[in-house]
Amino acid sequence: MNWLQLLSRKRLFVTPSEDRAIRRTDFQRDFDRIIFSSALRRMQDKTQVFPLSKIDYIRTRLTHSLESSSVGRSLGTLVGEQIIQRHQLKNYQASDFGDICAAACLSHDIGNPPFGHSGEDSIRHWASYTEIGQKRMACLSVAEQADFLKFEGNAQGFRVLTRLQNPDNKGGLQLTCATLATFTKYPREAYLGDMDFEGVSAKKQGFTLQEKDFFEMVAKEVGLIRRDKQKAIWHRHPLAFLVEAADDICYHVIDIEDGFRLGCLSLADAENLFLNCLKNAEQHSKKLKYFQGDQEKIEFLRAKVINETIGYSIQCFLDNEQTLLKGQFIKPLIEELPNHKALHELIKIAKQKVYTAPSVLEIDAVGFRIISALLDQFIIALDDLAQKGNKARELSKILCQMLPRQFVGKNILEPEQDAYLRLLKLTDFISGMTDSYAVNLYKKLTGISL
Repeated sequence: MNWLQLLSRKRLFVTPSEDRAIRRTDFQRDFDRIIFSSALRRMQDKTQVFPLSKIDYIRTRLTHSLESSSVGRSLGTLVGEQIIQRHQLKNYQASDFGDICAAACLSHDIGNPPFGHSGEDSIRHWASYTEIGQKRMACLSVAEQADFLKFEGNAQGFRVLTRLQNPDNKGGLQLTCATLATFTKYPREAYLGDMDFEGVSAKKQGFTLQEKDFFEMVAKEVGLIRRDKQKAIWHRHPLAFLVEAADDICYHVIDIEDGFRLGCLSLADAENLFLNCLKNAEQHSKKLKYFQGDQEKIEFLRAKVINETIGYSIQCFLDNEQTLLKGQFIKPLIEELPNHKALHELIKIAKQKVYTAPSVLEIDAVGFRIISALLDQFIIALDDLAQKGNKARELSKILCQMLPRQFVGKNILEPEQDAYLRLLKLTDFISGMTDSYAVNLYKKLTGISL
């Protein structure tokens, strides 16, 4: 791969003559389009770790994405300075690298359903194990089934950016190909048959079957290396490793801070975990006596861990630049850092003491029931109306009219005739819900409240 092609400013489904030149750069415009999108706003009421938290300090998907974007901008800009010097790139600034990474980080969770990662699990569980879900899967091809059996927020995110947000535009937000490729941490389709590919970028899917052609256009434009002639799978855009690193840095560190604030971890535990990640731990430990509050101590250490890990990540990327360009770097950057063992300890402790907190598990369990119930009720109604038209049950007509037309078909009482697209659009609707909206809709449909 080469940087001039990887940094393509071409927009999806936009010809150069239609793309007016204005003072903002192309990649700044990408960031602005995402930050003003309704899909991003809804993330303020989507779970990061603690669902439906009553404490306003705790991070949501939105605050996590903003923090990741800040880290991504730093990573991209500082890497960009060196890449431009190494390759004598003209007509590009270091800030272009930063803006691409910032935009990709800002949107990296934009496709995640309500209730955090358990929301993804619940959609996969519905398709795999529930009676209605299994019957519905039997109507689809093996490749179509994979989009639901292996439902992935990253693939849904690519769908949001390229189709669902601004649906009247072909290409959705019509972002640059550089940003879309950088966003896609897993550049592969869901169904690969019996084929097995090594590396972190192949472990999940990055786009649904319907967006397969869209990603092929992006991959060709930026020059990603294809890994198989038949299956849709490529090596990552190098900057996608920085997006992954920004996300990893934030959730490794932030989940410990949030866990401390909610009482899942003691002050001593949180301090020791952070100090073990720092090169000059003793020096930083001495500074803690100048902070009066426990909260301020943890915030100070959190900032130091993030800053030091950013530095390590930049150096790791630059040291492995040629391997990245050849598609031969197959691990997350964070696994190659000097403090990677201490960072993994953060996740280990978070799994033991934070993610298993009663408040988390209780809402996760409820989330499974809510999402399964919504999928059951609406897909029965949609299938009924698609197959029987005016002879469908009155309840089916009522339920379909509760859905926005975008998630039904050309008309509100005329669902998509294709069974795959019908379920895909319903999944769009449910995965786009906020936590609160999903709970309230479930209560109304089950008669718990009006």
